[in-house]
Amino acid sequence: MGVWVRIFATVLVAALVISFDALNDSRPSPELAGARSTPPERGFGRGSFVMGQVGAPVSQDGSLQLPGGRGQRGGRYGRGGTPTIDRTQYPQWQNDPNFQKDVFTFARLQYDGSGNTPDARWNNDFPDADLNLSFRLQQLTSLHVNPDAAVVRLDDPKLFEYPFLFMIGVTGLNLNDTEARTLRQYLLSGGFLMVDDFWTPAEWRHIRDEMKKVFPETDARELPPEHPIFHLIYDLKGVPRVPSIRAWQQGHTFEYWHGDTEGDEAPHFMAYYDGQGRMVALMCHNNDICDGWEREGENHEYFKLFSEKWSYPLGINIIVYALTH
Repeated sequence: MGVWVRIFATVLVAALVISFDALNDSRPSPELAGARSTPPERGFGRGSFVMGQVGAPVSQDGSLQLPGGRGQRGGRYGRGGTPTIDRTQYPQWQNDPNFQKDVFTFARLQYDGSGNTPDARWNNDFPDADLNLSFRLQQLTSLHVNPDAAVVRLDDPKLFEYPFLFMIGVTGLNLNDTEARTLRQYLLSGGFLMVDDFWTPAEWRHIRDEMKKVFPETDARELPPEHPIFHLIYDLKGVPRVPSIRAWQQGHTFEYWHGDTEGDEAPHFMAYYDGQGRMVALMCHNNDICDGWEREGENHEYFKLFSEKWSYPLGINIIVYALTH
């Protein structure tokens, strides 16, 4: 199937529940006029995926417990260059050779440009966030996960091999016409995009305008607290808010260096849908979900308050939702 990896043979969804500590139907889907998702002749390989009951410590309040922060810091990259990672500093594992074509790979989208804040770049929190989340997916689910996360550009022929893309630092994003068309094709062909770590109404308006290049015929819709993405695997109590460790150490849950809050500091999860009602992109506004992945090994209190309670549960929920809807 060329660059398209075959869809995994079986998806058995039982209730995956692994415990973290202190862890916590959908509104009608908007439609894209005339847009059709997942052409029959194409599809994404999503990794052999069997979710089953797994035993793990559970606290008295029913929340989940992780065996301590294990994040490391060892990635090296050149600004705009090809990333290199010292894998010896991270947990490693081997998958069954029979599943080499069916593993899930966490893929980060690389783009040109950067914004006005130091964290407004494609490689913010890289590679720690990518590799730590990959490890937790392998540890906490029966998803076969590639221990080596990927970095991919919109002009990369391998783009369509990855059913899930992650993007960050989007205030520096400026899609040209070709990139916008490619991203649209990717999303309407079964792909999913998660965008994280942008704050303030001004930064939302920027990514909203960029997504208008991709989907000029539709607008994002905010997810209500009862949406399954907050409850699919881990039942989150409320809408998640994760600050960076830097903001938290300053006593804040909002990253004020991003600019004027315009009176709105609430977290917002804004979703885009295709013409069939499938969610194709999720924007995590006023949140830094991936800092909870990246920084899990740096501060135990931050790990307990944010990595364990919000970042990993929500990240797993989003990925499982993307792979099964």
